[in-house]
Amino acid sequence: MDRLLTVHQVADVLGTTVRFPRRLIEERRITFVKVGRHVRIPESAVAEFIRANTVEPVRLAGRLRAVA
Repeated sequence: MDRLLTVHQVADVLGTTVRFPRRLIEERRITFVKVGRHVRIPESAVAEFIRANTVEPVRLAGRLRAVA
């Protein structure tokens, strides 16, 4: 069983305000669990969100030359 995080804890993990994870929940962009009137987000859902939104750097085939 995954640990369930509060919206405040998710905001801390992502380094954002509380408003951002709330928007993710409202837009159904992250998995969440309703516990009565409370909302909790599984740790694995946060990790998957980070993984899915990670952009890898572009690797250039050759070296860039300074244009003079």
